[in-house]
Amino acid sequence: MPPHGHPAPHQGLADFTAPARRALVRAGTIALDAGHPALTTGVVLLALAETRPFGLASFTATREEIDARVDTGPDARALLATLGIDLDEVRRRTRAGADDPDRWRLTRSPLRPLRMTLHGPLGSIPLAAHVRKVVEVARWRPGPVTGESLLWGLLADGGNGAARIMRSAGVDLCALVRELGMPVRRAA
Repeated sequence: MPPHGHPAPHQGLADFTAPARRALVRAGTIALDAGHPALTTGVVLLALAETRPFGLASFTATREEIDARVDTGPDARALLATLGIDLDEVRRRTRAGADDPDRWRLTRSPLRPLRMTLHGPLGSIPLAAHVRKVVEVARWRPGPVTGESLLWGLLADGGNGAARIMRSAGVDLCALVRELGMPVRRAA
């Protein structure tokens, strides 16, 4: 244990379940493909809607519903198709194994401890502050980081926009909060 009785900071993705690891790697892939400068909460939410690393009945949003509300940049697939290039085929041939979660790692900068970066075969992308909070909250919960704990982290920070996106996609947030077992704040 480091000084002051605080636990050592987690490194990597070893404390993530396999489905949660796949979801975070998918988020990184989406962000890198879109040319984003950082991994954002909207993209994490999009990856969770796509990979479904949980069995939550109240998370009813589809990938398409979230995608319509999250900026992932221009549609490269449509642009390249006008040139006769099949982007899905190019990716299939050039990215063999790039989405393997075991080939990705999450690091914290020793010089800037609030900076976390996801590294993989497709590149490296820093986590935006809100996503770092998502990971920290997910790790705060007992046990490994699961898809449910990533959703918990998204909902725990009211300023990251995830709740607004989910609500506009038709998710009953009260039911989701109950299903996640999150404490409900009462209005004073």
